[in-house]
Amino acid sequence: MNICVFLSAADLDERYTRPAREFAELLGRAGHTLVWGGSDVGLMKVVADGVQEAGGRLLGVSVEFLANKARPGADEMVIAPDLAERKRLLLEKADAVVIMVGGTGTLDEATEILELKKHGRADKPVVLLNTAGFYDGLETQFRRMEAEGFLPRPLAELMFFAAEPAAALAHLESAT
Repeated sequence: MNICVFLSAADLDERYTRPAREFAELLGRAGHTLVWGGSDVGLMKVVADGVQEAGGRLLGVSVEFLANKARPGADEMVIAPDLAERKRLLLEKADAVVIMVGGTGTLDEATEILELKKHGRADKPVVLLNTAGFYDGLETQFRRMEAEGFLPRPLAELMFFAAEPAAALAHLESAT
């Protein structure tokens, strides 16, 4: 399975890197392909290292202005001209999506796939991996959107919330 992971390229604390590495190793050992932003820095590097070392494949989609940070030695690397095309290619190449800790870019990518699912334009399983409670506030907001009628489909049809890496991968494997 090609699993797209949206996540930060920042160097982060071990409370975020340890679970990310654990997820990556699970993904690689299961023979899956990581589809990611292609960067060889920060949390993106941690995940790519873990997948590759555990025997998985790496399919990166970088963007021209970040091409100097693209990971050498990826099984496949595509360079998109801009962020919109990068996001489109990431989703096109993925069978499933995992949202890990990240900043505004990660939120942009996450809401894009959720909007596509909401309108029936995508049917890929989506997991929000809520490492160390990072997304507690976002989960609360999504649940409020659902309760107050802002979502035309049940939240459970749009995404699955996982607290641990093993639960995230188990959900994806059972959903595809």
